[in-house]
Amino acid sequence: MKELKSIAVFCGSSEGNDTHIILQAIKLGETLAKENITLVYGAAKIGIMGKIAEAALQHHGKVIGVIPEFLKLKEVVHLGLHKLITTKNMHERKLKIHDLADGFITLPGGFGTFEELFEILGLFL
Repeated sequence: MKELKSIAVFCGSSEGNDTHIILQAIKLGETLAKENITLVYGAAKIGIMGKIAEAALQHHGKVIGVIPEFLKLKEVVHLGLHKLITTKNMHERKLKIHDLADGFITLPGGFGTFEELFEILGLFL
């Protein structure tokens, strides 16, 4: 069995209104860092995405963000990551995340989160 060295997390770029979800996102970021598992995610510094990344970084974890060029301003890209990869479009973003991650976790988000999850699942069929 392959060792998990990196985990991709799909989730919302909004915080929503459920503090329990925010606390769980923070705990996930902390846990990934403590277990020396690289976080691969959508590169935003806002929302649930930003909470996971900040928690991982605060606990000395490695964080890689992947974002399409057109979302850099809309999602307020996180500039404090270990690596920031810019893609041409969303499809390239998902393929790059797939290539970088050994496993995947989905937290609450909107339709975009579901779409990312289903496209990744489709790569395994």
